[in-house]
Order: sequence, then C-alpha cells, then structure tokens
Amino acid sequence: MNEQELKKLKLLSAKIRVNVIKMLKNLGHGHIGGSLSIVELMSVLYGKQLNYDPENPQKEDRDMVVLSKGHGGPGWYSALAEAGFFNRKLLFTLNQGGTRLPSHPDRRYTPGVDMTTGSLGQGASVAAGMATGMKLKDSEQYVYVIIGDGELNEGQCWEAFQYIANYKLNNCIVLIDDNKKQLDGTTREIMNQFDIAKKMEAFGFYVQKIKGNDEAAINEAIEKAKEVKDSAVCVVLDTIKGQGIPFFETLAGNHSVKFNNDEINHAADEAIKQLEAFIGGGRL
Repeated sequence: MNEQELKKLKLLSAKIRVNVIKMLKNLGHGHIGGSLSIVELMSVLYGKQLNYDPENPQKEDRDMVVLSKGHGGPGWYSALAEAGFFNRKLLFTLNQGGTRLPSHPDRRYTPGVDMTTGSLGQGASVAAGMATGMKLKDSEQYVYVIIGDGELNEGQCWEAFQYIANYKLNNCIVLIDDNKKQLDGTTREIMNQFDIAKKMEAFGFYVQKIKGNDEAAINEAIEKAKEVKDSAVCVVLDTIKGQGIPFFETLAGNHSVKFNNDEINHAADEAIKQLEAFIGGGRL
C-alpha cells in the first residue's frame, strides 16, 4: 500500500469515527466503546479490501461481512454510509422509530448488511455456513466475520472455529476485536481469555496478531491471510475500547455511554472538532 492509499484510509477512519460520535451523541446513548475499536478495521475493509457495489448491495459475487458483535453496529453503519450504501443523514435515525438502522444490524432493513446479528456467539457459525456455500460454488468471494473478545465466552464460537479449521475454510477471515473489555468489566476479570492467538493456533488456524489501530498493518494482515491456501485464517486485533478518543478510552463504563453530563458531552464535542479539523486539513 502506497502513501496516498494509506492517507485515504486514515481520512476514512476519521470520517467513520466522527460519524459514530455524532450519531450516538444525537441519540443520547449507545455502544461507543466497541464501535470505536473497529473503526480502522472497517476503514480497511470498505476502503481497500472488500469487493462490493453500493449501487447493487446484492451483487452476486460480493464479499460479505458478518459483524457478530452486533453492538458495534454504529461503527459498521458509519462505514456503510461513507462507502455510499445510504445517505449519511440516515445515521441520525439510529435506533429510532421507523429507522433502517436498528441498534444491532438487521439484514432486512439496512443496505450492505448481509446478516442479522446481536445474539453473541452466532456470527461465527453463520460465517462458516456462508464460507461453505462459497466453497461449494467455487466462488472467489470472502466472508469477514468480526468477533468480540468478550463474545468468546460463548461456546458456539469455538464449535464454529473447530468446523472452520477442520474444513480449512480459508475464505472465512476471522477477525477478533481484542479490546479487553466487555459489558461488566475487563475480560481478564470476568472470564480470562488467556492468549487468544495461541488458542486459535491450537484450533488449527494460521494466526496473525497486530495493532488494531494501524490501517497499514490491518491491510497487510488481510493480504497475508488471503495467501494462505491450506488452513483457516485468523487476525487478532489488539485494540482499545473507545479507540482513538483518549477520554472514551479511559472511561470506566465505556461499553455503552449516556451523553447526560457536561464532561461527556464536552469530550464528544472536542473529539468531533479535532477529527473534523484533521479531515478538513487532509482532503485529497
């Protein structure tokens, strides 16, 4: 990836991040931590890696994304809006009556969403099924499944991983958002994950562990994953809940935030101001 391409991805990341903050502040609450921790990943997927057409969301040979950690929906919606699947104004209808953007993704309502998610643990199984279908059709499509580290408490994830590894579904790229926190605290406190990368290796995956806020590293890892022909593939992204906004990174209850006090609203406004200055100064 050249310098110009990387610059475009960093601008896209900033746009996705500012969208997330604006839409959740407008709503007054929402899952900001896990939405922000996948921003750079979404930027690379929609800015570089995915085969998609926003004018034809049901394109036959499209790559598919399964956001198994459905509470990160605002991060996905922001990326879809920037990719042209729908008008950005729709972001401000998040989780409101009659919206096409429910709190958790729903394939019946949102262009670009191929799988309804939110019940944690199910996305890996669905992605495995999608990848199997693609293999049976000799398709060159990929399915990217994004799984939260807290979600790995669900046994269904590990059953699906066993299946993916056994059948060497290298067209199913497993992306684990290791932001080290879940709803009620840290993953170490609630259910110690130990070394996720080593676990995935033990299950039979080719595993890469990278910094999840580095667009170049994410892109390179996906490229390497696509070169693997004889095993399942996994990328563990070392991220931070609330990634990219220091105030939200350090906020104790940053899984879901209520914009109901001056401190939080001021932090959001300052983040928006800084991100928009970066975007304005970096236009290509």
